[in-house]
Amino acid sequence: MSSASFRRKQRWSPKPLTPLMEGPDLGMEDSDGGKKASSWDLIRDWFKMQRIVPGSNSSSPMSSVQGSGKTQDLRLLLGVLGCPLAPIPIPKKSISSIHIKDIPIESSTAYYIIQQYLAATGCSKHDAGPKSMYSTGTVKLILCETEISTVKNVRTLGSRSSENGCFVLWQMSPGMWSLELAVAGHKVVAGSDGKIVWRHTPWLGAHAAKGPQRPLRRIIQGLDPRSTASLFAKAQCLGEKRIGDDDCFVLKVTADRAAVMERNEGPAEVIRHVLYGYFSQKSGLLIYMEDSHLTGVHSPENDAVYWETTIGSSIGEYRDVDGVKIGHQGRTVATVFRFGETSRHHSRTRMEEIWNINDVVYNVPGLSSDSFIPPAEILRAASASP
Repeated sequence: MSSASFRRKQRWSPKPLTPLMEGPDLGMEDSDGGKKASSWDLIRDWFKMQRIVPGSNSSSPMSSVQGSGKTQDLRLLLGVLGCPLAPIPIPKKSISSIHIKDIPIESSTAYYIIQQYLAATGCSKHDAGPKSMYSTGTVKLILCETEISTVKNVRTLGSRSSENGCFVLWQMSPGMWSLELAVAGHKVVAGSDGKIVWRHTPWLGAHAAKGPQRPLRRIIQGLDPRSTASLFAKAQCLGEKRIGDDDCFVLKVTADRAAVMERNEGPAEVIRHVLYGYFSQKSGLLIYMEDSHLTGVHSPENDAVYWETTIGSSIGEYRDVDGVKIGHQGRTVATVFRFGETSRHHSRTRMEEIWNINDVVYNVPGLSSDSFIPPAEILRAASASP
C-alpha cells in the first residue's frame, strides 16, 4: 500500500474532538453529530443495563433493548481490548546505555533478565533493529459474563457471545504506529506520529490521548521484542511465579505520579497504571503480561465511582521472522471492575480476545512518516493548544 493511498484512508468527515479516555469507551453521538453524554456517563448506563434481566419473548419491547445491548457489548469490547496503550513511554535511550552500578538489586536483576530476553528472541545478534514493520492478524472477541453483587445476592449474566475480526498494524521508528481493527462491521483506527497518540471510532469520532506518548499495548505483547525490552529497562524484579508449566521471573514497571496526572480529564482521575511481565526462566521469553489501570470518576451529586481495568495476555507460538522470535498466538483476558457509590454494590465484567499473527514483514518498502499523519481535526486541536 502506498503512502498516498494510506493517507487518503485516514481522512474522515469532521467529528467532535474530545480527549482519548482509556478503558471502557461507550460514547455515542446524536443525529446532529453532537455528544449525548460523556464516555463515563455512558459506561455507567451500560452497567445499569446489565441489571435488567429480560424475562419475555422476542416479540416484547425488551427485544429492542437486547439488540442495542449487543451493540453496546461490542463497543465495550473494542473500547477495552481494541487498542489499549502501555502504562509508560518507551525510553529514548537504548537499554544498552543503562548503567547498573550502584542501583538496587531489584533493578539490576531486572536488567539481566531483559538482556536474557533480548538474547532469547535473537535481538542481541543484531546491532540495529528494523526501521519499520507491517503485520496482519485475526481476533476473536468474547464477552464472557457480568457479575452484579448487591447486599442481598450475586447474579451472573452473559451468554459468551463472540465476534470475529482482523487487524493491520504498521510501525516505524521512532515511535510511529498505525492500527486498523475491524470487528463485525465496526472499525477502530488508532495511531501515533511519534508525538500525538490518537484513536477514531464510528461512535465517538477522533480522540487525542493526554499525557506522555505511549506505545500500543498490542506491539509490546510479543510482536516487537526490542520495544518490550526498552519498556522494562527500568523495571524491578519482584521475584518468581509459576505461570502454567513455566517458572517465571516477574518484572514490574509503574507509571510515575506526574505522568499519570497528565492523563486526567474532567471528572475522571487516573490513579495508577502498572505493568507486569512474566519471563520464562527456561526459555527467557515473555510468556505473560498483565497491566492494571485504576480510574476514579467524581461528580458533585454522587459519591466517586472507581473503575479498575485489568488486562492479562498469555503469549505463545514463538516463530522466527528474519532472525527474531515473534509471538504469533495468544489469549487476552480483561476484567472491568466497577465499585464505589455504595459499598454494598459492585459489578465485574469479564471479556476475552483470542489473537493470531498471520504475517510479519520488516523494513516495509515505501513506508514513510507521511503514512502516520493524524486526522486533520487532531492536528488542528494540537496546533490550537498552548
